[in-house]
Amino acid sequence: MVFPHLEAVLVEQVGVEEGVLRIAARTRDGLALSCPDCGTASGRVHSRYRRRVADVAVGGRPVVIELTVRRLFCDAASCPRRTFAEQVEGLTTRYCRYTPLLLGVLRAVGLALAGSAGARLLEVLQAVVSRVTLLSLVLAVPEPAVSCPRILGVDEFAWKRSRRYGTVLVDVENRTVVDVLPEQSADSLAAWLEAHPGAEVIFRDRANCYSDGASPGSSTGSSMC
Repeated sequence: MVFPHLEAVLVEQVGVEEGVLRIAARTRDGLALSCPDCGTASGRVHSRYRRRVADVAVGGRPVVIELTVRRLFCDAASCPRRTFAEQVEGLTTRYCRYTPLLLGVLRAVGLALAGSAGARLLEVLQAVVSRVTLLSLVLAVPEPAVSCPRILGVDEFAWKRSRRYGTVLVDVENRTVVDVLPEQSADSLAAWLEAHPGAEVIFRDRANCYSDGASPGSSTGSSMC
């Protein structure tokens, strides 16, 4: 299927208007959904409204899905939410104007090329967004969980040379940056090592500011080189 994420809805009309592929669809009646706050199932309809969601381009044309969704009552007396709008898995998310598929493309381009360059590439891909929007999507991506490598490299770098320095932590075996500390001090290094145990060997800068961060026999159980 060209649009597998539309399998859960009823497609009523497909047409091209001013170079844009527009798909009119609606959700299916009779399906009970869970309230996002209390989890109580409800199928009692309060009202319906139309959402416009951008999708990935097809055949060189941008795609807009005009989806009619239901707003349902929550009948749980103890729940503060009286109504809630239904979401379609793989098609809509709360307060988002893009399908998850297009959102993944925007974030991937933003992470690879950042604002202006990413926006120019997306224009060629028929997904026109501003550089500000692209950067906001990148900033909203959750940071990956930080784990401590077996061999950890510790060095300083300058936020502002001769005025303010930070600390960069590197996985020596994989040659990748693990984390960045906002300051250059033994206390911040020691706190990071306490929160992220697992380093067996630590290669550090020879500056005195790191000399007390970890040492053989310390609580981190690592050796300092």
